[in-house]
Amino acid sequence: MSMKREVAAVAAAPRMGFAELVTLIAAMMATQAIAIDAMLPAFPIIADALHVPNENQVQWILTFYMSGLGCGQLFWGMMSDRFGRRPVLLGGLGLYVVAALLCGVTNSFHVLLAWRFIHGLAAASVTVSRSVIRDLYSGRHMARVMSLTFVVFLMVPVLAPSLGQLILLAAPWRAIFIACSVFASIVWLWALLRLKETLHPEYRLTLTRSHVAGAIRLVLGNRTSLCYTLALTVMFGSILAYVGMVAQIFSDVFHRAALMPIMFALCAVTMGLAAYMNSRIVERLGMRLISHTALLFFIGITTLHVVVAALGWEQLWTFVAFQAVSMAFFSLSVSNFGAMAMEPIGAVAGIGASLQGFVQSFGGALVGAAIGRLFNGTTVPLAAGTLSCGLVALVFVLLAEKGRLFKRHHVASATGAADGAAAQGIGIH
Repeated sequence: MSMKREVAAVAAAPRMGFAELVTLIAAMMATQAIAIDAMLPAFPIIADALHVPNENQVQWILTFYMSGLGCGQLFWGMMSDRFGRRPVLLGGLGLYVVAALLCGVTNSFHVLLAWRFIHGLAAASVTVSRSVIRDLYSGRHMARVMSLTFVVFLMVPVLAPSLGQLILLAAPWRAIFIACSVFASIVWLWALLRLKETLHPEYRLTLTRSHVAGAIRLVLGNRTSLCYTLALTVMFGSILAYVGMVAQIFSDVFHRAALMPIMFALCAVTMGLAAYMNSRIVERLGMRLISHTALLFFIGITTLHVVVAALGWEQLWTFVAFQAVSMAFFSLSVSNFGAMAMEPIGAVAGIGASLQGFVQSFGGALVGAAIGRLFNGTTVPLAAGTLSCGLVALVFVLLAEKGRLFKRHHVASATGAADGAAAQGIGIH
């Protein structure tokens, strides 16, 4: 097929409706979340079944998954810029199904960690869904779509710990991995039947060394993209620290392990509500006003949490309240940080999403693991670590905005011809 005919075929291909597209992308993203959150109730059981010597080491199940997630994004994003979004998403989801099953049959903790790395490596493919959004939208419209996918995506943390707990009542911990595989299989079939290619053939990159290097320079050389990616990274690290420590906190600090799924769901609900509110107001108020304000409130709430925890006043209800409020402001911040990081690099959306995802996932995993290692039977390490992440994120935001918060910023659409013109400097096939 000639190039013009192929372009015409892509343009003429029937596309799913807006609601279905948002839900499918969110479901793809949810394959990552379910692989994390459904595991949480099983951590003590896995530690006992596989003879993990140090209870803190069970957090490595999360760390290895996130490390694979970060590394995999370098590969999948690049492949999607060359071969298109659809084949990469389908191939990655297929590998996810296999890796999840293999995690569930191992009898060694170290082998489990190895397969969890592969599990994360495969799950990284769904980050390409961010490129799908960038192919179709830009600016505040893109922020709205990302917020809506975030709302659906956050339904998984609401349900996944309870789902994991329910599975454990009826089956061994290995069944949780099987559930991950089944869910990913459903999403794979949905994408196979309904998702059309969103990357036009004329915008596909050739993967020569010079072209890839040019794309990387474009992504890492843009101050706004780089700084907001780093802000996302440290904020994401604070959430990973919470996810990694929450089971121990409810068990060892409050001695109410059975309440963990319910309280975890409550905090996820506040994140979802905040993301939905962002989708309703972002086109009117703008990404910077919302995200910068939310980040300052995030810092204020976590500062108060540190004081309460350090003075020994922490109780179950205060912990849940602080987490729920801070995670709502987290959601308002990162929903827009992600859109602002992607906005300047539409010409290389696949490689851009992969590099940003690598930094965010791998760096966030390291930050979360560093905070998690400090767990000492109190909530102080988590509260102090979360505050530190907020302060560092503020530094990166100030660098991105040249020291000025809340300023209006108008960016021309980077889609269509604008993307094509920008991309010619890095090599379009």
